[in-house]
Amino acid sequence: MTAPPAERGTTTVADRAVRRIAERAATEALAPGAVEAGGGSAAVRGRRARVAVTVTLPYPAVLDDAGERVRSHVAERTARLTGLTVPSARVRVRGLSRRGLAAEEPAPPVTAVAAAGARARRPWAQRRLPVLVLALLAAGVCGVLLYDVVAVHAAGHAPARWRVEAMEWLSTHGPDSTTAVGVLTAAGVLALGVWLLVLAVTPGRRGVLPMRPPEPGTHAVLDRQAVAALLRDAVTDVPGVDRVRVKAGRRTARVRAGLEFGDLEEARRAATEAARTAIAGLGLAGRLRLRVRLNTEPAWREPTGSAPGTEAGGRPESGPVAPERSTPDEPTA
Repeated sequence: MTAPPAERGTTTVADRAVRRIAERAATEALAPGAVEAGGGSAAVRGRRARVAVTVTLPYPAVLDDAGERVRSHVAERTARLTGLTVPSARVRVRGLSRRGLAAEEPAPPVTAVAAAGARARRPWAQRRLPVLVLALLAAGVCGVLLYDVVAVHAAGHAPARWRVEAMEWLSTHGPDSTTAVGVLTAAGVLALGVWLLVLAVTPGRRGVLPMRPPEPGTHAVLDRQAVAALLRDAVTDVPGVDRVRVKAGRRTARVRAGLEFGDLEEARRAATEAARTAIAGLGLAGRLRLRVRLNTEPAWREPTGSAPGTEAGGRPESGPVAPERSTPDEPTA
């Protein structure tokens, strides 16, 4: 005999269980191990549930596409496993991981533009500050001059003394005069004009580096501070390397680090290779030269048996310390 619906009981899914399912579903959205779930929340109201997860996406990846894939997978997977209705899921991207996509994840297609190595131009700056200063100066001069002209013709006032003296001075101190004040004034006006022309014909925005365009009509840039941070993380992962300082320029990236333990030459080669690999994965449009300089820290001791002339226990004999060396300045992709 079948019991009436009122006596069958109910099945309740706890918020904690829904949250755990949503976090696990987020890690399954892309390739295995590509997404890391750093926390989440869930609220169950009757037969409906709202979930939110915080994730770390792989680098490089298209953020909007990867985020949408994670969001849709979390909502669909959570609804299927819990039997609840999940109208939407909120995904918060906390950061990017340098581990990138797994080997099973297919790489994005390379278009003909990117394969041909199309030259990407630097983005043009809007020059807000120079234009604002010039506009304010011009508006101030024109406003004062307009006020004096209106006062003379409309109110019958006498011309301002400063305007009369300025006109007399300009009539006798033009650019063709031989006085030092006239020459300096003309030189200043010429320098200002040249500076404005340079600002008009140059792109500016020296703090960003252009990236390879994935397709025609697409422009992407990478901040130089982000480049320095990625290189710093890559070199820091080398065993024994500490106190990494990176300065990323428009054409050269300079890496300075200290070695606390291990072989100096081997650590230098590993740091250089790690930095080159990081630069190759940035997708920059131009070549970024690399300079790696590695020196030993005061507590460093030469490994035992690594080189002749060492004492027992790995301490180097008294003598001159090996000078600091750097890798050759060569371009890297």
